[in-house]
Amino acid sequence: MRALVIDDSKAIRAILGKMLREMDCEVHEAEDGREALEVLQKEAPLDIALVDWNMPIMNGFDFVKAVRANRNYDELRLMMVTTENEMSKVLEALNAGADEYVMKPFTKEIIVDKLRLIGMELV
Repeated sequence: MRALVIDDSKAIRAILGKMLREMDCEVHEAEDGREALEVLQKEAPLDIALVDWNMPIMNGFDFVKAVRANRNYDELRLMMVTTENEMSKVLEALNAGADEYVMKPFTKEIIVDKLRLIGMELV
């Protein structure tokens, strides 16, 4: 599995990256949505993007909308991993095209469960 972790927090990128590498994932990182779109262009196809909502330059919600507007990324699974915990935000992200939603703080078990829910094959 090839994953993209998008978060402006280097610590969160490191934590999620470590979890994914432990599952034998190839991990790419970006610190905002615009950088993530550049990574997608260079590294496609990727299987999953774990996306924070609140980031500078391009936030995660705008990233999700941009990805879903591009048919080249139809197979890319999108999972929001964010502190946004209002039900309206969850619904907004899912309606925009996110496949799953995880609220921070999270555990490896939660990430694994959500990845399985959206059909990711894990080692």
